[in-house]
Amino acid sequence: MSEDMKNIMSWFLRGAAVVVVLALAGAGYVVYATVWGTPLRFNDLLNRQAIFEAMDSPQTLTQLGVTDGTWYDFTSGKLDPYSLAARQKRFDRTRKFDAELAAWNRNSLTPQEKISYDIVRWNYARRLADEKYPWLGANNALYPVNQAFGVQQALPNFLLSVHRITNTRMARHYVQRLKALGGVIDAVRIDVARQAEAGVIAPDFIIDDSIEQMERLIGTIPGENPLIKHLVERTNAIGMNGTARDALINRAVVVMLDVVYPAYRRLIAEEWVLHGHANHAAGVWRLPGGIAYYADQLKTLTSTDMTPDEIHAYGLSEVARISAEMDIVLKSVGLTSGTVGERMDHLMADPRFLYPDNNVGRAQMLARYQQILGRAKMLLPDYFLHVPGIPLEVRRVPPFAERGAPGAYYQRPSLDGRRPGMFFANLRNVAETPMWAMPTLAYHEGIPGHHLQNATAIEIEGLPLQRRMGFLPAYGEGWALYAEHLAMDMGLYKNDPYGDLGRLQAELFRAVRLVVDTGIHAKHWSREEAIAYMQSTTGMANSDVTAEVERYVVWPGQACAYKIGMKTIMDLRTRAEGELGPRFNIKEFHGVILENGAMPLWLLQKNVDRWIAEKEGLGQTR
Repeated sequence: MSEDMKNIMSWFLRGAAVVVVLALAGAGYVVYATVWGTPLRFNDLLNRQAIFEAMDSPQTLTQLGVTDGTWYDFTSGKLDPYSLAARQKRFDRTRKFDAELAAWNRNSLTPQEKISYDIVRWNYARRLADEKYPWLGANNALYPVNQAFGVQQALPNFLLSVHRITNTRMARHYVQRLKALGGVIDAVRIDVARQAEAGVIAPDFIIDDSIEQMERLIGTIPGENPLIKHLVERTNAIGMNGTARDALINRAVVVMLDVVYPAYRRLIAEEWVLHGHANHAAGVWRLPGGIAYYADQLKTLTSTDMTPDEIHAYGLSEVARISAEMDIVLKSVGLTSGTVGERMDHLMADPRFLYPDNNVGRAQMLARYQQILGRAKMLLPDYFLHVPGIPLEVRRVPPFAERGAPGAYYQRPSLDGRRPGMFFANLRNVAETPMWAMPTLAYHEGIPGHHLQNATAIEIEGLPLQRRMGFLPAYGEGWALYAEHLAMDMGLYKNDPYGDLGRLQAELFRAVRLVVDTGIHAKHWSREEAIAYMQSTTGMANSDVTAEVERYVVWPGQACAYKIGMKTIMDLRTRAEGELGPRFNIKEFHGVILENGAMPLWLLQKNVDRWIAEKEGLGQTR
């Protein structure tokens, strides 16, 4: 069997399609029994599990980019099922898969297979931890409808940026998915009503933001809706036949009018009902089992056993350290009066560093992001053994989602690299991102941050799919924050004190997150207290701070992953440099971190320790 997972999955799906087309149930059984029934190799078992999970998720298959638009594409017109039954099926399958792994003799595995064994079993344990909380949404989200990650905005974004309209089949399937969107939105409406009966209702300000976001999405005639405009643009780009194209667009407009818009109106109405029962408290401590849930979330998202109190205290100590460094740089550029936050607030508003708040200014920002990333890419061979070839695009966050979205985010490429990685910049207010803050944002989301890490993982050969496509917040976000510091080592802030202030502000921002996230969910901070602390400490724009705090409210613990992950990688590098001395090689160190894929921090520490010991052993034998 090939070690290239793209070929494995393509072959498997082509075989499945032939079975369906020819209705050869017996042949299908033979294919299953001989190829997947009793794997001869451990990696085959892991790949089988990954493929079975992907086969149950049309959106994952599209994300992987393996089958879409082919003659055997039977999934890209569907969306993932949204129901409690589907949630329970995922839990049951995870238990079954974990039992399969547990039955394998770990001692018989190769070193790389042991790493895979540990990663996957840890992931399965963390997934199953959510089963203790039946009041979670059917998609395991705390609040399925929310302004930052809610289904109501995630699915339109998926259609706009992940579903690639590259041929007529994909155009037709896009419209099928538009129709399916209405059904999912109705299922979500029923689900949030179920949660409310269990005492789980989003805070009033989250409901307000979500309603406003949905009203913006359906607030135009269908022909002006971004979902229809996207279809018009893409079908024109692929040269679709005029008559067939017009008929498809007309059908899409009817779907929006008859299915999608009514479903959103029903969800908006339900959210208004819930608003009448909501309160203003922000933290999960107020929910049934909320304290235990937060502890579980921290364990999953940081892959450590740190308690809320420990994380809170570490955050405060880092805020003090980074603020002191910023004070020195601020004084070097003549800003000497006021607190660090006050001086950064002044710098944020300095017109010298702001683009025009119009379409011209926004276009200039996107172009400059490309320039920043291009410069960073040129320096990669000096710091990395492997420089991936998958391209990176810079795009604007869709305007309808801007208000609740973070300042920027990254979307990984498809498994085959045909869909590039995408760095989405939020341009709702150009004053949120002055020129001196742009490099750090680009380094974090793009190069050498998220894109370099994800593209490197995809191009690793000989590893199972989970390790090439896996994402663990503490590892992925920790790397991206480490990448901001690495940019300084690469000379990207040389003779640029303002850019360095952008780097320090970004790290301060992540330290503040530790304080705010634990403050909200463990120490009963209000939304307003969290906003005031973050704004006064960092000097960030109030609109940006508000969006960030409300993001932490709907995804408890996720904001802690960044700084804890960075701390681990920085500590490992410091230890390696100290123990290896002149034998330390930055390219090799980065290879150990990146070229094994995503993993929990405790396992990353073991891998680096093993590499240090191997290097020391080589030195002793010379």
